[in-house]
This record gives sequence, C-alpha cells and structure tokens, in this order.
Amino acid sequence: MAEVVLRHLAAGTALDDGTSTLAARIAVESAGTGPWHEGEPMDQRARAALERHGYDPGRHVARQVEVAAVGRLDLVVALDRRHKETLRSLVRPPIGDRLVLLRTFDAAAGGAVDVPDPYYGDAQDFARCLRQVEAACRGLAAALAGALGG
Repeated sequence: MAEVVLRHLAAGTALDDGTSTLAARIAVESAGTGPWHEGEPMDQRARAALERHGYDPGRHVARQVEVAAVGRLDLVVALDRRHKETLRSLVRPPIGDRLVLLRTFDAAAGGAVDVPDPYYGDAQDFARCLRQVEAACRGLAAALAGALGG
C-alpha cells in the first residue's frame, strides 16, 4: 500500500523548477524482508482498501528485498522497527541514516513509529493501515520534494 500511495503522491507533487514532478525524480519500489508471499499478487484486502480510496494498485507482485541492492539505494523506508532492524542486520556496510521508519514522516503520529501489519486482520484493519500510510507518505513526499528542490 505504501508503494502505491507514495507513487500517487509523487505524481501529483510539482517541484520548484516547474518542469517536473517528484515522480520524475524518484523510483519507488517495495519488497518484503522475507520470502513468504514472493511472486503472489497484492493481498485482495489491501487492493480493495486502495481502490475504495481512489488509488490504482496496478499489477503489484510481492518480492523479497535484494540485500545487495539495498546498499546502493538513496533511501530505504521500513514500515516497522522489526523490519528496520532486519534490514540493518542484512546490509554491509551499514546504511546508517538512509534507513528510516515511514511513520517518522507523520507529525501527528506522536511516538507511534510502526505501521501495524493488517495481514491477520479484517477490512477495518486494512483501512486503518492505509490511513497511517497516507499520512506518513504525505510527509515523506514533502520531505523528498524539499530535498530535491520542490
């Protein structure tokens, strides 16, 4: 859901140069820290939540993070502390402050830094997750636009 939301926001975020959007300057990809659902389509509950809120989920297919590629990325965004620590332990050399938690970009989140995984929940849990992801992605898009001159 975070990938879909951030792509959507990036497409609608104009940069100060007036010639491009944030989407033209960044690549957004998602991957899991384990192989549990690799090759499977997006969870239907996540797809339904996104579509109910006007997002086009596209043809997402789950994949596992490529550890060798992580070190070359400018920014890695984890959705919870457990995933952040897993990523931190896998990547050498350490990626330091290029590894962040998504909800740190949501000023209204207070001390809540994890996006709870709705997988074992119901439609309401997916809707709640989407609201958290949207709020944090708005902050992330603004931070990225600011860093890129927007």
